[in-house]
Amino acid sequence: MSKVIYHSTINQIGDFAQETLADGMLILFKQGAPADLADYCFIHNHDDLKQELAVGQSLQLGNHVYQITSVGDVASVNFRELGHITLRFDGNQQAELPGTVHVQGKLPIQLNVNDEIKILSN
Repeated sequence: MSKVIYHSTINQIGDFAQETLADGMLILFKQGAPADLADYCFIHNHDDLKQELAVGQSLQLGNHVYQITSVGDVASVNFRELGHITLRFDGNQQAELPGTVHVQGKLPIQLNVNDEIKILSN
C-alpha cells in the first residue's frame, strides 16, 4: 500500500503558469514565492516532506498520477525548504537540472485552484 509522504493544495495560479505548463513543465512554489517567480508558478499550501523524493514514487496532481523517473540533486532540499520544484513531463531517466523532477505520464492540460498535490511512496 502506498504511503502519502506529501500532501498540499494549489491555492493560486500565476498569470503565466498555464503557458509554462503547455511548454511541458510545471513549477511549484509555496505561498510567499518571490513576485517575479510567482507569475510562472502554481502556488500551494506547503506541507512537510516526510522522506526524500525518489525514482519510483508517484506524484498526483488533481486527478492525474505520474511516476517519478529522475530527481535532481537539490530537488528534495528545495521542495522541503521552499515548496519549490520544477516538474518535467518527459520521463527522462536523468535529471536535466539540479532542482528538476522528471515524471512519466500525459501532460495535464490544466490545473485548478484547490487541486491536490500528493507524493506517494511504496
